[in-house]
Amino acid sequence: MELGSVTVAFSGGVDSTFLLKTAHDVLGRRAMAVTARSCSFPERELREAMNFCESEGIEHAICDSEELEIEGFSDNPTNRCYLCKSELFGKIWAIAREHGMEHVAEGSNADDAGDYRPGLRAVEEHGVKSPLRSAGMSKDDIRLLSREIGLPTWNKQPFACLASRFPYGERITPERLRMVDRAEQLLLDLGVRQARVRHHGETARIETDEEGFRLLMDRGVRERIYRQFNDIGFAYAALDLKGYRMGSMNETLMSTGEPSASHTPSSSPS
Repeated sequence: MELGSVTVAFSGGVDSTFLLKTAHDVLGRRAMAVTARSCSFPERELREAMNFCESEGIEHAICDSEELEIEGFSDNPTNRCYLCKSELFGKIWAIAREHGMEHVAEGSNADDAGDYRPGLRAVEEHGVKSPLRSAGMSKDDIRLLSREIGLPTWNKQPFACLASRFPYGERITPERLRMVDRAEQLLLDLGVRQARVRHHGETARIETDEEGFRLLMDRGVRERIYRQFNDIGFAYAALDLKGYRMGSMNETLMSTGEPSASHTPSSSPS
């Protein structure tokens, strides 16, 4: 895929970092990045994205994209990701045109066809390019190549916007997003590298990997989590025995008659 100039939708994750680095290596100043700032995107992720662009000498624009102001988004419908991406790509295209860029690209990969991902509908509607997906590159491919070229994100854990922590139909508010953000930051501070805190009303459901399970078996760690989750606003803290997996909130779609994993994909895992 040959692009004369491109604006990359840049979250700072594994895929978009590899895409941006490759585009900049090939196109130089004809490649730039745009990162969205919103209450569903933790400040730590925004700082990482800014630091990467600064260290690589890549032009970087920050656009305010507050999803909660999009009509219907706060109600958390099953096409929530579509509503968000459609609004976001419109803003990124406006920035791209201001800078004389011919194309907009995003970092979905070949693995993203395996789950319910309505955000890719917005990718198609807005004429956004998906070079990694078009090349058939998997997440493992991207991690391997990222490691070979020395990108710090090669082993970064997956991340999706904080709105993905809520069951479909449960209202999303700034306060609830802050609760999830604070809870996940606590787990990171405790050394849990891979974790999701799913918001189920008064209950926080923690998903983690095997390493996280071992850490959480310590009674002192569990008691600290329980106390601080209470301070954050959760009455209960539960550990999901199935562990971390992408798209766990989509599991309920099978029982509600909503689109299944074989239907339209999206651009960010849950």
